Amino acid sequence: MDKKVTIKTLQAMRGNQKIVMITAYDALFASLFDNYVDVILIGDSLNMSFAGRSDTLSATMDQMIYHTKAVGMGAKKSFLLFDMPFGSYTNNDIALQNAVRAYRETKADAIKIEGGFERAEMVRHLSDNAIAVFGHIGLLPQSARGEGGYSIKGKTETEKQSIIEDALALQSAGAVALIIEGVKSEVAAAVTKAVSIPVIGIGAGNDVDGQVLVWSDMLGFFEEFTPKFVKKYIDGSKLVRNAIEAYSSEVKSGEFPNEKFRY
Repeated sequence: MDKKVTIKTLQAMRGNQKIVMITAYDALFASLFDNYVDVILIGDSLNMSFAGRSDTLSATMDQMIYHTKAVGMGAKKSFLLFDMPFGSYTNNDIALQNAVRAYRETKADAIKIEGGFERAEMVRHLSDNAIAVFGHIGLLPQSARGEGGYSIKGKTETEKQSIIEDALALQSAGAVALIIEGVKSEVAAAVTKAVSIPVIGIGAGNDVDGQVLVWSDMLGFFEEFTPKFVKKYIDGSKLVRNAIEAYSSEVKSGEFPNEKFRY
């Protein structure tokens, strides 16, 4: 895709072409991904894969803005999605204040917040103030500590209906798209059928409008654990270790730099 991806682009893709989303946190990787993806999510996952923390909760607005600025320098065409960190949208006014800051200080095309029907009023408030919002339903990483851990959602009919109601409430409030995470595949399919906005899945099967993965997961760099839904397309950590080992060996032996790499 040669032109800048917009909300209209993503909405037109629904039902016609799968949407490809990946995370990125810097200009270098954003530039590598830009020709192959539709959306780059500057996710609070950076707190784990980039900053080495055990969860996402301590990510701050300053961090998210710094990394979104960097991604904006490398990505020229992709739609940029700013992940609102934990504590940055505790009420409507705080959410708007932080979302406006994200828009003013970065090239973000939209912001993402976690939660369903309980966030509908907030989504409407943001939308009414010219902020494009992606909802995030199903498994909510920012709520994992309060729930005692991560658990797959939609295992019962009651849970399924609740998730569908979440999706409809967010759509009615003005959300331009949804991310649905960690739910049974049939639940994600039912949500996608129930709404008219794009639905991007992560650990939610294939009957959705697109997929998102964390780049360090799918490229095999993050080694602490691998969720069932993650496919590793390369063993990145092994490749890097092999390269560093070769570099170290050549420096110590004096083989590098040889005449080819000298002025």
